[in-house]
Amino acid sequence: MQLAAAQLPAHLQKGLRPLYVLHGDEPLLMQEAADAIRAAARAAGHAERTVHTVQGAHFDWSSVLAGASSLSLFADKQITEIRIPSGKPGKEGSAALQELAAASAANDSTLTLVLLPRLDKATKSGAWFSALQGAGVSVQIDPVERAQLPAWIAERLARQGQRVSAGEEGQHALRFFADRVEGNLLAAHQEIAKLGLLYPAGELGRSQIEAAVLNVARYDVFKLSEAMLGGQRARVQRMLDGLQAEGEAAVLVHYAIAEDIRVLKRLKDAVGAGRPLPMALREQRIWGPRERLAERALPGLGTGQLASLLQAAHLVDGIVKGLKAPGWPADPWAALHRLAQGLAAACAAAAGRGARH
Repeated sequence: MQLAAAQLPAHLQKGLRPLYVLHGDEPLLMQEAADAIRAAARAAGHAERTVHTVQGAHFDWSSVLAGASSLSLFADKQITEIRIPSGKPGKEGSAALQELAAASAANDSTLTLVLLPRLDKATKSGAWFSALQGAGVSVQIDPVERAQLPAWIAERLARQGQRVSAGEEGQHALRFFADRVEGNLLAAHQEIAKLGLLYPAGELGRSQIEAAVLNVARYDVFKLSEAMLGGQRARVQRMLDGLQAEGEAAVLVHYAIAEDIRVLKRLKDAVGAGRPLPMALREQRIWGPRERLAERALPGLGTGQLASLLQAAHLVDGIVKGLKAPGWPADPWAALHRLAQGLAAACAAAAGRGARH
């Protein structure tokens, strides 16, 4: 059985299943979901908890199987928690997890909780994961995307009896908050809690939020890709500044920008040769937010425009490696800014042309 993370609280109110699997890379949301399951289990009498962390190929799975099948020494019911940080249980672990899944329905004295990182499609189709999901409840914990972050912040503020002012002023405050905590949900949670300590319940003004919220955003090159394809020039600027401040390698950032340009050029060529865009996107392994952004921008991007961007990416490749290019900044990060802003501006203009037709 699969559940969305938002459905978990209502599910737990109706009663527990013997086995739960949480998988995702967002630490705060993983922790909250696991805590909710543990609290429901304790309320149902599961008073003892055993934690197993799977590290390396020589992990002793027999101890997990023995513990999960035995009665608790101190309580009628227990929680067996299995953490697999790598997401790869190995051959022995795969067999053990399938055995656990098969036995879980007949053992109502033990609740099994399996914690995993974000899994790829191949892993989720494997025998061990399918067995766990079939025997219990699987919850995929997805990150909060930038577009969803203001609403997420508003909902968390509401939990502690606070809200932003109505209208554009409040929306600006939420956008400011989101910009300061993007990519760092644990810090966002801490900043929200801090507002609860600093100010009473009720309405928060823009000045209160701007005075209290620290700049704790964290950026990665994959989110930079979404910002460029979405034509979000201010966000591109902010992310590049953040990546530079965090000590990210200029060569890695260049690779991400150049790869987006190469992918768009390959997509344009494929569509020009008569290939359906959805098929071309799959072949280039473009999905999720990047897929939607590429679909929106591609029709308005010209072949010559993409060739010029590709040539610019080639020049910047030399700059980040210490070479000079006529008409380009000698500083690698200045050159990266110019290249990324060129792609973002092209995508924004292309999307605008598509919206008018």
